[in-house]
Amino acid sequence: MTAQQRIRLARRHAGLSQHKLALAVGVQRSAVSHWEAPQGKHPTAAHLGEIAMTTGVQFEWLATGRGTMALSKDAQLDSVATADALLVEDALELRMILAFREAPVRSRLPLIEVMEQLAAQRTGRPRTGPTSTGKPDR
Repeated sequence: MTAQQRIRLARRHAGLSQHKLALAVGVQRSAVSHWEAPQGKHPTAAHLGEIAMTTGVQFEWLATGRGTMALSKDAQLDSVATADALLVEDALELRMILAFREAPVRSRLPLIEVMEQLAAQRTGRPRTGPTSTGKPDR
């Protein structure tokens, strides 16, 4: 089975249209169509991860065809617990995290950059953490 066929099967298994999967992953419907086309493009690893989480299938199976398609009951419980576990006691911080999780994938980096700029203005210190490339900001 090809990667394109696995993506289509996972989407159908989850009962999602191409449009609904696209919304969940943060891409256009045409991207999902391209991923499922016989000679289609391959999604990025990040998009594959979003597809796997959205459709409830194993990432390894989706990416390589190895292993089983469906998550085991333990893996389903672990993924839900991991995705929902937050050690946040501040209500505003919790709202920010939940809003970030609801945001389309393509909007997440700009959201983080805005928060970092606001924090830098507030503290008067430039950001020193990793950038989107993983390299420290200078």
